[in-house]
Parts: sequence; C-alpha cells; structure tokens
Amino acid sequence: MADEEKQEKGGGKGKLILIIAGIIVVLLCVGIAAYMLGSNSSGSSKNGGAEESAQSQSNDAIGPMVDINDFIINILDKNETRYLKAAITLELDSEETAAEVNERMAQIRDAILLLVGNKTFAELSDLQGKLQLRAEIIARLNKLLTTGKVKGIYFTEFVVQ
Repeated sequence: MADEEKQEKGGGKGKLILIIAGIIVVLLCVGIAAYMLGSNSSGSSKNGGAEESAQSQSNDAIGPMVDINDFIINILDKNETRYLKAAITLELDSEETAAEVNERMAQIRDAILLLVGNKTFAELSDLQGKLQLRAEIIARLNKLLTTGKVKGIYFTEFVVQ
C-alpha cells in the first residue's frame, strides 16, 4: 500500500514537470518569434530610416486620379458565358503621368481587357482573386508607362454575372 501511494505522488509530480516543461517550450517559441519579427522591422528601419519615412509620406499623399470608363468583358467559364462589368480609377504618382495615361488610354484599356479576359469566374469571385487582379493590372500598366507609375487601382464597380 505504501508503494501505491509513492507511485501516485511520483506520477503527479511527473505530470506537473511535463506541463511546466511544455509551458516553457511554448513561451520560448513565442519569445523567439517575437524577436525575429521585431528584428526584421527594426533592421529595415536602421538601414534607410530617413528614406523610408520620406517614401511613406509620399505614398500616403493621394496622387492624381484618372477614371477608366466601364468595361464589359467576357470571362472564362466551363459551363456558361460569364461577363465582368467593371469601372476602375487609377491613382498615379504625378500630373505628368496623368497626361501620359490620357494619351495612352487605348493601350491601357487593351492591356486590361486582355488580362481580365483570360481570368476565370472562380479567380474573380473571391477577395484574393480581386487583389491579385489589382496587382497584375498595376504591374502591366507600369510596364506601359514611361514618365511615372500607377500607385494604386480602385475598382469603383465590379459585377460578375
């Protein structure tokens, strides 16, 4: 009977030690992750602090906006014909870029039509697909422009049917 009591007490201490060790491991992992995340953000600010703050201030200012009229585009779908009706507003980095965009509007519309026309309904129906489309449009338009760049794209209308 004394042996059974010793085993129960020893078993309880063993469980307690395992729980404490588990907690310590979890806390160490959280601490390491926090350190790694903190060192990445502080390392980037040490390297170019003044430049980054100037860039973030210039990025915060709203640039000139150019509206692109409605698009109605056939999109790919296996079962039926689908359409996207969208209107886009471009945010640009300068007035010179706005003038270039207006001059190249036919090229810009063509680039967007070709890009969106190769998308499927599934790709455009969720948020991730729309965000990816936005990034692709920005990249495609920035390749066309020579005087400046597109800072952002805003879908002012987006209907898939």
